[in-house]
Amino acid sequence: MKSFFKKIIVVILRLEATLVLKKYRPKIIAVTGSVGKTSTKDAIFSIMSAKHFVRKSEKSFNSDIGVPLTILGCSNAWNNPLLWTKNIVEGFLLIALKNHYPKWLVLEVGADRPGDIQKITEWLKPDAVVVTALPEVPVHVEYFDSPEEVVREKEYLVDALKPEGTLILNGDDPRVMAFREKHRHATTTFGFEAGATFLASHETYRLHERLMTFRVDSRGSSVPVVTHDALGRQHIYPILAAFAVGSSFGLDMATMADAAGKHKTPAGRMKVLEGVRKSVIIDDSYNSSPAALSEGLTVLRKLSVSGRKFAVLGDMLELGSYSVKEHRKIGEMIPECADRLITVGIRARDIMKSAIEHGFNEQNALHFDNATQAGEELARVLEKGDVAFIKGSQSIRLEKAVKAALADPKQAPELLVRQEAEWLKR
Repeated sequence: MKSFFKKIIVVILRLEATLVLKKYRPKIIAVTGSVGKTSTKDAIFSIMSAKHFVRKSEKSFNSDIGVPLTILGCSNAWNNPLLWTKNIVEGFLLIALKNHYPKWLVLEVGADRPGDIQKITEWLKPDAVVVTALPEVPVHVEYFDSPEEVVREKEYLVDALKPEGTLILNGDDPRVMAFREKHRHATTTFGFEAGATFLASHETYRLHERLMTFRVDSRGSSVPVVTHDALGRQHIYPILAAFAVGSSFGLDMATMADAAGKHKTPAGRMKVLEGVRKSVIIDDSYNSSPAALSEGLTVLRKLSVSGRKFAVLGDMLELGSYSVKEHRKIGEMIPECADRLITVGIRARDIMKSAIEHGFNEQNALHFDNATQAGEELARVLEKGDVAFIKGSQSIRLEKAVKAALADPKQAPELLVRQEAEWLKR
């Protein structure tokens, strides 16, 4: 019954969204990829908002329901029929009456299963498409025949780009760059490797000041960028992509650097938070995948700290037949990245086993079945100067561990992911 109800809702929302786009004709910037979509969407919104009236997808609204909801400016009604009715009525009023509608939409477009993006592109035609990254083993690969099928699904969004549209690609990712050879659109690239249109360099982390600095160079211009409360290239790549978008639509480097400095990064994505007893938490609990977890551990390894480094790692889900191999590969990294290891979930046991096999001290490793237990232990052992990096897939709910270790857990609703009533019931 729920499935039937959802199908009806999707059809109605898609029809209303199509009519809204036809009526108001906003410029559409669509973001896809296997990692970094939400952070990139948020960074583009921050930079484009410096000069334009922009709306973005809320949180990770990137599905056949999430994309239309963003276009209509409505929220997720979850399992409430009355709220869904309200959303449908609001969509109708947006079509029937004149409204002050955004000139730009920044939409996140994702795929959990084959056909997800292809269906959306039957009615969505972007003015710009940003492709973030397509790692060798992407998240959600469990529901596809191969990683190549995931790449093909993402490419449907590129196929839907308007002929005069702009294609913006991660220049450091060969799978992403392959799109440039197959499509004849005007293309802008971003990354750390020479040749990118927007090139980042000189990244530095100042952990206890909760900031990161780097430079962006493009076409003979160079600007410094300072970001707050987040660390890692996971947040530099989104800002580079945002620079590429902004430049394509007339923004100058200085304006974009200023906007980037005011940008607030999304919760649960390499966020620097104050932990118990003057420790530091790097909260990356939103989700996890091999590429993203590897990058997060690399940041942990590079940090200079006065105390110990904790890695609190949960299962990486939806990896299908790649699961054991990818968890074990993460385990190989642990001896060089962390002094203490806490794992959560059945699959994460393979991280611990592999870490110990590669020289990690077994006495410094603990395993828990759930995030609540892990958080209680972490809160008990953290001391001044310690840093805890926390990351796991959404269903592992490691935001619960983050909350337990916060200096002030009462701040959880403002600081952490999945704090809505529907999530807290689960």
